[in-house]
Amino acid sequence: MTNKNEKESPLGDVIKKVVSIGVGAAFMTEDTVKNLLGDLPLPKDIVSGLVQNAKSAKEDFSNSVREEIAQHLSKVDPKKLVSEVLDGYDIEVNAKFSFKKKVKEDNE
Repeated sequence: MTNKNEKESPLGDVIKKVVSIGVGAAFMTEDTVKNLLGDLPLPKDIVSGLVQNAKSAKEDFSNSVREEIAQHLSKVDPKKLVSEVLDGYDIEVNAKFSFKKKVKEDNE
């Protein structure tokens, strides 16, 4: 049994850091995850496994978002949307035209 007043072991700190990196890894690049884990005393196979897990979590997250957006957009009728926009809004176009004199080459 450990005394509550004793400091936590270095292993406990490592586990806490790995867990916190794992949670945020879906939003990090592979290099960032490698750099953060590189500071920890972990075997290379564990680091590569964590990096792979981060990569698959990121892919799962992006696939989920992509599917959700596709599902939402599949319900949108483009003709109805354009019609609503044209009926409900005035269209204003601001354009600027400028004429610049051509530079003549010597052989012309």
